[in-house]
Amino acid sequence: MEPLVSTDWLAGELGKPDLVVFDATKYLPTESQDGMAEFLKGHIPGARFFDIDVVADQDTDLPHMVPTPGRFAKLMAEMGVSNASRVVFYDQKGLASAARGWWLMGLFGHDEAAVLDGGLPKWKAEGRPVEDGPAAAPAPGKFRPDFRATRLRGIGDMLRDVASGAALILDARANGRFTAAVPEPRAGMRSGHMPGAASLPYTELLKPDQTLRPPAELRARFATAGADGSRPVVTSCGSGVTAAILTLGLRRAGLPEGALYDGSWTEWGGRPDTPIEEG
Repeated sequence: MEPLVSTDWLAGELGKPDLVVFDATKYLPTESQDGMAEFLKGHIPGARFFDIDVVADQDTDLPHMVPTPGRFAKLMAEMGVSNASRVVFYDQKGLASAARGWWLMGLFGHDEAAVLDGGLPKWKAEGRPVEDGPAAAPAPGKFRPDFRATRLRGIGDMLRDVASGAALILDARANGRFTAAVPEPRAGMRSGHMPGAASLPYTELLKPDQTLRPPAELRARFATAGADGSRPVVTSCGSGVTAAILTLGLRRAGLPEGALYDGSWTEWGGRPDTPIEEG
């Protein structure tokens, strides 16, 4: 399954028994909307809500960290996902948080997963149907996870990578946050970036309609940031959500997708013992 699917493709596949569609919307702390509330107002027919704060480690104070394989398998089964399922993620902004769901599926060994290019805004702009209210309860699935540890980075890994320069760290946050010209949206968070990191705001990978740029344009943007396939790459962002857009872009560009730093800036910038650069 290709990692990115079109609205035309989804319209043709909608309703097939092996297809599971998830709204994986996550709003920032500075935004007033609530993903579930907006889902109830209107969603793609048959879609279910994928709450990244629930499909997460519940025993940490960091937001939506990767759950254990056992928890992920249990939740996927409860949401009707089996190893034979094809899973498509979208979000209410276009392409902001859906890639996190796609990345999680791949992390736990499920490659039959994709992101809807342009998300709900494109779907609605084309006059396609939506429905409101809660999703129907799915029949339970059977999901066996195959955890791929090489796709994930923790704080210890990042401290070593920063010290050695072994990996290129791509930061998906807005450039103002990267340089510390703009404060972080989480109160009390230090500003700046990890030493040696390169700024590549995820918005640079998107066209004005919030669809992903074509492969050649993506490769050009990655090359400008230093990602040309010659060094391992680790993607990072504010809390591990939009970093997955860079990972998706790397896959789409035909480059090694590397790993994702799950704690991202919420963990790095929230600790007093991690080195930070500005500018």
